[in-house]
Amino acid sequence: MPQRILEPGQIETAGQRATPRVRLPARDRVFARRAARLRERAMGHPLADYLRLLATVCDAQQRALVGFSASPPSAAQIARAREHAMPPLLASGGPREPHWHDVVHDIAGLLGAADGMPAAVGDLAARLRSAPAAWLEQQADALLAARAGAIDVAAAPIVMAALQVYFVASTAAFTAADVPLLDVRTVCPLCGSAPVASIVAAQGPHAGQRFLHCALCATEWHRVRVQCTHCGAGGKDIAYRTLARRDAVDDIAVADAEAVRAETCDACHAYRKILYEERDTAVEPVADDLASLALDLLLAQDGYHRASGNPLLWQGTGG
Repeated sequence: MPQRILEPGQIETAGQRATPRVRLPARDRVFARRAARLRERAMGHPLADYLRLLATVCDAQQRALVGFSASPPSAAQIARAREHAMPPLLASGGPREPHWHDVVHDIAGLLGAADGMPAAVGDLAARLRSAPAAWLEQQADALLAARAGAIDVAAAPIVMAALQVYFVASTAAFTAADVPLLDVRTVCPLCGSAPVASIVAAQGPHAGQRFLHCALCATEWHRVRVQCTHCGAGGKDIAYRTLARRDAVDDIAVADAEAVRAETCDACHAYRKILYEERDTAVEPVADDLASLALDLLLAQDGYHRASGNPLLWQGTGG
């Protein structure tokens, strides 16, 4: 069978169009972009005050990240992770450098000093500024392992925000080539955490490709579309639902202008949000997930459950 020989220019173009397996976070703007999106979505929103509060948290995250660094893993650690197809940064059960506690104190300090904050937020900020190191580590372990009964629900968003800064800073030690290919494609290949949502790119050579967005370190990894990001089912089990229209729609149809949809699976009855940059180039997974909680309520009524939670929203009984 004859083979086609590509010219040098064609080879370069093909390489540019190849879908990247992972996309590492942009450290200089990851939290600033989230803060801006939260403020944008807050306009006219029933939860406007809550979204603006979290935007202030994200401002503090970006400020803390500027001067924060984490020790890079050794070449041997990276090689071992690739050999065993495991994440090189272990979010749950892995070691943490204790200076992430300083980020908790910094975020709490900025919240406590911010204008117009409710008294309860000021009280929480004061409590976190004086929180013992052992308690912070216990809370981090509970959050990263999702042990609901041990989590202090009020403090959880701030503690998780500090952990996000720590793990985003840790990604700076890696290139995309360092990140191993995991056997399990539903967790972050860098830290092993679950995705908060997925996003369909609309710009550049990768337009139309879907990426899952890590709730912890903000790494994104490629996942084919029309496939459950929880159990892997596809085809007729997958549907797309919106606040405006909860009945199933074709994934690539243009009839629905919503930028945020829920990708539901009738095989496992789970769902995650999916964001479309072609509808709104400013979409941001954590922010838009929080701003579309009404969609979660509707889907719960229809018998679906979230495949994973939002890192800045915790429910249950505090520990």
